[in-house]
Amino acid sequence: MTKTRSYWGWGYEDEFPTETERAELRGLVGMVTGWSLPAPAAWPRFEDARVPAPRLAIPAELAEFTTAAPRARATRTYGRGFPDLIRGMQGDFSPAPDLIAQPRSEAEVSAALAWGSAHNVAVVPYGGGSSVVAGVECRGEGFAGVLCLDMTAMDQVLEVIPETLHARIQGGALGPVLEAQLAEHDLTLRHFPQSFAHSTLGGWIATRAGGHFATNYTHIDDLVSSVRMVTPQGAWESRRLPGSGAGPSPDRLVLGSEGTLGVITEAWMRVFPRPIHRSKAAVHFSEFSAAVAAVHDIAQSRLFPANCRLLDKREAMLNQVAFGSHVLLLGFESATHNQRQGLDRAIAMACAHGGAVEDGPSHTERTRIETAAAESWRSAFFRAPYRQTALATLGVIADTFETAIPWDRFEALHADVVRSVKATMQDVAGGGLLSCRFTHVYPDGPAPYYTFLCPARTGKTLHQWRAIKTAASEALSRNGATITHHHAVGRLHRPWYDQQRPDLFAAALGAVKQTLDPAGVLNPGVLLG
Repeated sequence: MTKTRSYWGWGYEDEFPTETERAELRGLVGMVTGWSLPAPAAWPRFEDARVPAPRLAIPAELAEFTTAAPRARATRTYGRGFPDLIRGMQGDFSPAPDLIAQPRSEAEVSAALAWGSAHNVAVVPYGGGSSVVAGVECRGEGFAGVLCLDMTAMDQVLEVIPETLHARIQGGALGPVLEAQLAEHDLTLRHFPQSFAHSTLGGWIATRAGGHFATNYTHIDDLVSSVRMVTPQGAWESRRLPGSGAGPSPDRLVLGSEGTLGVITEAWMRVFPRPIHRSKAAVHFSEFSAAVAAVHDIAQSRLFPANCRLLDKREAMLNQVAFGSHVLLLGFESATHNQRQGLDRAIAMACAHGGAVEDGPSHTERTRIETAAAESWRSAFFRAPYRQTALATLGVIADTFETAIPWDRFEALHADVVRSVKATMQDVAGGGLLSCRFTHVYPDGPAPYYTFLCPARTGKTLHQWRAIKTAASEALSRNGATITHHHAVGRLHRPWYDQQRPDLFAAALGAVKQTLDPAGVLNPGVLLG
């Protein structure tokens, strides 16, 4: 059965929170914050959406795989960040792309790029549409119109080489689609971002997405062996190699290019045997600083746990993992040997900083058995975007921002972020709640991920959100942290990305774009002016 994708909110309509779940969420937020929230607003109806007429007619050369249907255009107007949800709720789809092309082959991708270049039409490569940084929203100023190039029809695992643990996969494959095909070979990519069900391999590569592993293989970068990309000037493909010292890597240029240089049509990926052995535990701390110190030691131990996620007590409470304590979720897994020793060593490090293990560790083979805290977190993790959609209907501003910074500067960064964001929420909303978790950790520093909640004021919601987001971004920038660890740059983070990158690099990147996309039609406004 084909599921109906929401035209405005996260995911599939039949997976939206029920009325009972929305009421429970309202009660939970009210209990945690003391706010008096309004009754849930009615879910938006497509009949009330305002979608402008297309400025372009479907050209004959693209007619077999292109549509101008209003719902298809509305669904692909925005990503799924908080301001996207608000505008979608309000029925505002004024930036809707004029045409939606769904190519089935590289020839059709090339035809779309050639037509866009020849007719001054902006072309926006599109995967699952899960961007939270306005990475797929394009108003097309200065162009005759906008063509959205939806790649999800190109979704096959084309080739598997078990002896080298490589798989050649088309760029439009959604997470569940490619994992189901790899499972036939008892293999897995083991890349599970929160957007897993609604994002594609090409999108992961283009945005340098962060995945399942909290250490070691943290980004899709680590799993890429070779990329094939189609540009308006032709295609390029790197060699599939275990490693190379031959000059700057072409793959490194494609990674993070965010649809500005070309369209990723396929890639050779490093895959893994499916894990059999798992060991997990949840460690509770009364002091956040002690938990941070424990994570620091584990990150530098070279144990490389698959999961090493620290939730502060507010994050743990919001996700109903624990009440009153900071929680470190540890997990080790392997396809070849049990993980008891690694987990035991990590627990010992955590306990040396005052941590306490609740319910004892879990060691399993073949079947997945979680600790209670880990199971609660797993469920909350993948449901969180649906909860954000529901919170928007409850009059709550709910969003996140993430970064990475060396250990020696984390304490100052964290203090500045907390001070700046809380002050701004007080100013624009009369208060709010800010929580923190570590999504990934490295020997040289953590990747903190912040969630903020505050009451929305009628007619001022986007103004409030923008003020908070700006305060957070300014705090990251002045402390020398990255503007994004895994959410990408898009249009939202451009001002701070411009500050972060060297000017000469920006000029060099502009020269590359001029070579590959001389008409400048690919995702204008992202990364470059």
